[in-house]
Amino acid sequence: MHIKLSNKDQRIFVFQLDQNNYIKFCPEKGGVITNWVSDGQEILYFDEKRFMDETKSIRGGIPILFPICGNLNTSNSVFGKDYLQLTQHGFARDLQWQYSLNENGKSLCLYLNESKKTKKYYPFDFELRIEVALKINCLEFEIKIHNKTDIAMPINFGLHPYFNISDFKNLEFIDNPLNCQNQEQNIISNTLDELKNINLGVDLLMYSSGRSAFRDKIFKRQVTLNHPYPFDIGVIWSDPPRRMICLEPWTSPRNSFVDGFRNIMIPSNDSQRFNASIQIKSLK
Repeated sequence: MHIKLSNKDQRIFVFQLDQNNYIKFCPEKGGVITNWVSDGQEILYFDEKRFMDETKSIRGGIPILFPICGNLNTSNSVFGKDYLQLTQHGFARDLQWQYSLNENGKSLCLYLNESKKTKKYYPFDFELRIEVALKINCLEFEIKIHNKTDIAMPINFGLHPYFNISDFKNLEFIDNPLNCQNQEQNIISNTLDELKNINLGVDLLMYSSGRSAFRDKIFKRQVTLNHPYPFDIGVIWSDPPRRMICLEPWTSPRNSFVDGFRNIMIPSNDSQRFNASIQIKSLK
């Protein structure tokens, strides 16, 4: 397996298993995985026109959320007056990442370290390493966050995959808990009732079993997200009329840095690890 430049203008690279199984990624724009072709099928939704607009956030692929998921319900930085307030989903998705093959040449490694830019928002030295293994009908993620600072470091982490769908009416959701949090209205609701509004736009957070899935009856495939504790929060988000659905694993809910709920503290010179996988199953 190897890495090669796919699109010179957009600085997009391809990591390929074979002609029918590959991912594309852009180190300069948050290390985002822009495309995933599995068994010849395009799994991810990706708005290329918006991607090329520097004034807009990315819609599509698999953006990386760090050091927070969601936003913070405060007008000032939680780290004091010398720092800027962290913006929605943190800074990782906006920065340039480094990349390499792992030691055996079979996985893509993405790296982000502290910089002058991160220090404007976040007073910590860190290394965020994501190892992406590409297999037939499966993407596996091994995440390691190392705190290089001499004090404990707060972190949230999330992935934000956008999946192609045929139409909202063709979806069936599996393995979700009875209740969820409607993040737009900040209320607890019945999950099935909320999902009936998927075609109108939803933003639902749930404390899952560490497994989330949906089926597309027309595409005849099931997408399963495995994300064990402490990566077990699941978010379902839709943005009609875009024919896509986001099924996102998070470690922590919105505002975790402020209220402390499920906030993760990494001790000095220590690391936190997470893992997740996305599996594609044909229903034909």
